[in-house]
Amino acid sequence: MRKPAIGLVASAALVASLAGYEGYRAAAYRDSVGVPTIGFGATAGVAMSDRTDPVRAVQRLAADAQAHARDAARCIGDVPLYQHEFDAYASLAYNIGTGAFCGSTLVKKLRAAPPDYPGACAEILRWTYAGGQRLPGLVKRRAQEYRLCMDGYPQ
Repeated sequence: MRKPAIGLVASAALVASLAGYEGYRAAAYRDSVGVPTIGFGATAGVAMSDRTDPVRAVQRLAADAQAHARDAARCIGDVPLYQHEFDAYASLAYNIGTGAFCGSTLVKKLRAAPPDYPGACAEILRWTYAGGQRLPGLVKRRAQEYRLCMDGYPQ
């Protein structure tokens, strides 16, 4: 049953999938566009001299996933979603940032009357570029997020 997005939270499955997408690094590094990153893709307040361990990285990932999910839910509002749809959108928001997510055509399609659920899921596939380059890793990730989003729809 679909529930209003504003009432949904990041699932354990979302956190686990984010860990797989992002991979773990104990030492800070620069991502594909030069942003200092650590752990499982954390970027906020990261200095290049930072280090972490797996336990702290998972704790931060869970907290960051929840924050991105909460922000995405605010943008989507009371549009009813299945948990799997919400997890796909929260995963995208984690990766591209909630500002880009909230201003996206995807959100506009969800907030249309009636919501364009398949069209919103399809928008996920557009987010495959970083630093002006189409990245194979993002293509693969978006395909997985799209499949998650479309679960239950004929394909």
